[in-house]
Amino acid sequence: MTNLRITSKLLFLTMLAFPGLVAAENVEQHGQWAESTPAAESIEQSALMALDAEITAGTHGDIHSLLLIRNGKIVFERRYSRDYSTINRPRDAASHQHNNRIEYWHPRYQVNSGLYTMQSVSKNVLAALYGIALKQGALQSVDVPALALLERRDFPDPDGRKATITVSDLLTMRSGFAWDEDSCEDRTDPRNICAQLMASEDWVQFVLEQPMADDPGSTFVYNGGNAMLLAEILQNAVGQSVADYAEAELFAPLGISEFYWKRSPTGLVDAQGGLYLRPRDIARIMQLWLNEGRWGNQQIVSADWVRDSVSPATSQTYPEWPPWDKLGYGYLWWDFTTFVGTQMQSYGGVGSGGQWPVVIPDLNLVIVITGWTIDRDVNTSLSLLYHLGGWFRP
Repeated sequence: MTNLRITSKLLFLTMLAFPGLVAAENVEQHGQWAESTPAAESIEQSALMALDAEITAGTHGDIHSLLLIRNGKIVFERRYSRDYSTINRPRDAASHQHNNRIEYWHPRYQVNSGLYTMQSVSKNVLAALYGIALKQGALQSVDVPALALLERRDFPDPDGRKATITVSDLLTMRSGFAWDEDSCEDRTDPRNICAQLMASEDWVQFVLEQPMADDPGSTFVYNGGNAMLLAEILQNAVGQSVADYAEAELFAPLGISEFYWKRSPTGLVDAQGGLYLRPRDIARIMQLWLNEGRWGNQQIVSADWVRDSVSPATSQTYPEWPPWDKLGYGYLWWDFTTFVGTQMQSYGGVGSGGQWPVVIPDLNLVIVITGWTIDRDVNTSLSLLYHLGGWFRP
């Protein structure tokens, strides 16, 4: 992975003051974000404008949008023009929704819509749905055997280890399946296991038939297939599609009216990376986490679930790739606290191409960045996230 160094202009967020928390009443009670100015919310305007110019010039990759929300108010929002037909440069010209190189689907849904691919940030939303299902009693616990919650599924389990995988193991990426989606970064390359999964007729069955490499609960291995198992478990538990459940129980209460969720060949949602949302709307989910699960007068997700989801079960996810070894992982949420090099807690999502929704509770701050940096030297979300980390270094 490319170890990118940070320019001094990216340090602008260290200039933030730390005023008392202000409730995000406008968006929660009236449905729309209030707007403010950087200066009014103690953000250094000149440094922000310098960063804006660098992003416009493509210095930090093919960033599509930058959104800053402080004290529940939008203080900066910008979209950047990019030539996606050139960026995508199809290696596989097959025009289907799971081909990340087809402009009709990536990075924007149907080219001109305002919906933007969330990629693996879809997993953060899945974690939110698990929190809702637990609160409602549709799921009783995450410390139960996971595969027993799948209906009518047969799969090889020669040593019995698959039977011991818990829902928690899936949520924390410690299922134990033999899986490698990192060494071959292009998800359209047939050597990548994600490409193999997406070429299969039944994604859940494909995952179940993979051999075991580790004991469940012992080793972090990032595995999009875990999210597919979690999606079918959730669908069975709530008795409706994950997309319908999300619309009724999460999106509607937050005021999210438009989304698109890709489906696998069996009709199950693509929970590993198929959700499309507007940047302002993924910010609502980040704001919900900042509020410890409360939206207005409604406790949508329990505060305990919010805290558990961002508490790293693994504190060093990639020990072989410094500085990425400092990234922690909870229940489908990344912990950035150690990575950014300050004592301030920070957490959020990381999506392929440069999707970064980030929450900094001590600053009452939500940041949403969307991008489609897939072929340049800064071609990984984690590399770009390292820039973001630099903003918070003293």
